[in-house]
Amino acid sequence: MTLLATIVVGLIAGLLASYLMKAKTGILVDLVLGVVGAILGGWITSLILGVNLVSGFNLTSVIVAVLGAILVIVLYRAFARRR
Repeated sequence: MTLLATIVVGLIAGLLASYLMKAKTGILVDLVLGVVGAILGGWITSLILGVNLVSGFNLTSVIVAVLGAILVIVLYRAFARRR
């Protein structure tokens, strides 16, 4: 996936995950969490399934990225509460 596609998918995933999780973060944090979620989701699915599902701008990539971003938001909230 190109850098531009990663950013676009990450932004979409971050916004969707933020909406689904009712996170009160800004657009920049949504972008960062979405891109990290896309990378994490792609890595986890490649470990489990042996196939890279985040390989471009398509529905599967967005779904995997959203699930990864939700995981990142959950981890972010867990670490933010400890402080």
